[in-house]
Amino acid sequence: MISTNDVTVQFGGQELFKHVNITFTPGNCYGLIGANGAGKSTFLKVLSGEIEPDSGEVFITPGERLSVLKQDHFAYDEYEVVQTVIMGNERMIEIMKQKDEIYAKEDFTDEDGEIAANLEAEFAEMGGWEAESDAEFLLNKLGITDEFHFLKMAELSNEQKVKVLLAQALFGNPDILLLDEPTNHLDLAAIRWLEGFLMEFPNTVIVVSHDRHFLNTVCTHIADVDFGEINLYTGNYDFWYDYTQIRQRQQREQNKKNEQKAQELKEFISRFSANASKSKQATSRRKQLEALELIEMPVSSRRFPFVGFTPDRTVGNDLLMVEGLTKTIGDRKVLDNVSFVINPHDKVAFVGSDALAKTTLFRILMGEIEPDAGTYKWGVTTSQAFLPSDNSEFFDGCELNLVDWLRQFTDLFLETDIRGWLGRMLFSGDEVYKKAKVLSGGEKVRCMLCKLMLSGANVLILDEPTNHLDLESITALNNGLINYPETVIFTSHDHQFIQTIANRIINLEDGHIDDHLCTYDEYLEMLGEDKLKHMR
Repeated sequence: MISTNDVTVQFGGQELFKHVNITFTPGNCYGLIGANGAGKSTFLKVLSGEIEPDSGEVFITPGERLSVLKQDHFAYDEYEVVQTVIMGNERMIEIMKQKDEIYAKEDFTDEDGEIAANLEAEFAEMGGWEAESDAEFLLNKLGITDEFHFLKMAELSNEQKVKVLLAQALFGNPDILLLDEPTNHLDLAAIRWLEGFLMEFPNTVIVVSHDRHFLNTVCTHIADVDFGEINLYTGNYDFWYDYTQIRQRQQREQNKKNEQKAQELKEFISRFSANASKSKQATSRRKQLEALELIEMPVSSRRFPFVGFTPDRTVGNDLLMVEGLTKTIGDRKVLDNVSFVINPHDKVAFVGSDALAKTTLFRILMGEIEPDAGTYKWGVTTSQAFLPSDNSEFFDGCELNLVDWLRQFTDLFLETDIRGWLGRMLFSGDEVYKKAKVLSGGEKVRCMLCKLMLSGANVLILDEPTNHLDLESITALNNGLINYPETVIFTSHDHQFIQTIANRIINLEDGHIDDHLCTYDEYLEMLGEDKLKHMR
């Protein structure tokens, strides 16, 4: 068990959260959620002991081992992969070192023998003799196959290192497991395995993730960082979301009723307070007014943008025909005689592990690059708007403020109108005068979404649109695309995003396509577990 007692943390003179009293118990998985900057990762660091709280304390049941998903991809470069995983259990590594030192003694004494025997017993009890095979099992399940197990970490790619560090965190059945964005860079097979692992994990898990499907699958509770507090809810992310939306709506409705009641009481008191025959009633109304309370609704750090796409016109019968597209990038053929037809009102998710192939296809369809062979033809009634995965050309070195930046892409002239659109995407007050070049990743995507909303296009092409967005912005975008009446062509690594939007799945792998008219979950079920490792 891990708990906090009156924990307060300040950052830059501002309290992230204060007087937090919360207990995390074995057998449960807690999803730690909150707006960007609310303090989720900071709270994990407080729990792990990496950061000391400004006041209060963290309590861990004596003898329990805490394991953390490390974020430094270069910290273990000098170690072999399997050894790095085993290093997740520091006590096991310490015992191995002590045993080696004792057995290396030339003057081995009876006392040394007794110490060694105790170490051997503890080592065996924690599964030390199976440590290497256990580490290899975790690595294989996460897609790090045998040929990588005894390489140095420095020889692995960053994506492979992430998986090794995840295996390190999971190794040795820790009592408390702290995971910050564990699904980053995992393929679908690895994510599904991790979901199964955590669902069966008997101890305590606390996880930060922007993957709603993952949170819904593994979480038994949600710990919400908001209003400077951390509040605990039973259930997964969707349950928390529905519950809080209903509660806020009920509070607003109750406040509205109370305000109306208060106005009626004030009017009665004002009319009859001087009337002797009504004085008792007026006194009674005054007491009712004093007892009437409005529900305090604190300002949330969580903000939902408004995302809504309105096409200027509907499309006709013809939307897009692609025939024999072929394209080589470098020495690799990423598109090989690709043909398909997109129909009006299709919402098509392109999936597969080859991000370059999908981006290349989208850029060809937008006329940004030419294919080596093949053709494509848009219907005459179509208009396209594109959200690229790399938006740096729109922002790098750009000295324009956000009002002038957005003015480039619209016929709107009045600054108040432009500010209104920026306000939908949570840019308010003096924020609209920030220079485009200084925006964060999430702010850039929100600006690009604002540009798309103003386009009036009846075909949206979106390349990884959820990258850099927080849960609130992902949810708003998700809902906006569900409600969009025209055609969407997109790629994403967000399971719930694909499942709730797409009615057609096209897997683009090894330059070829596999086209199915179905939902994402239906496609994955049809595909089977053995092929998931090749997909995102």
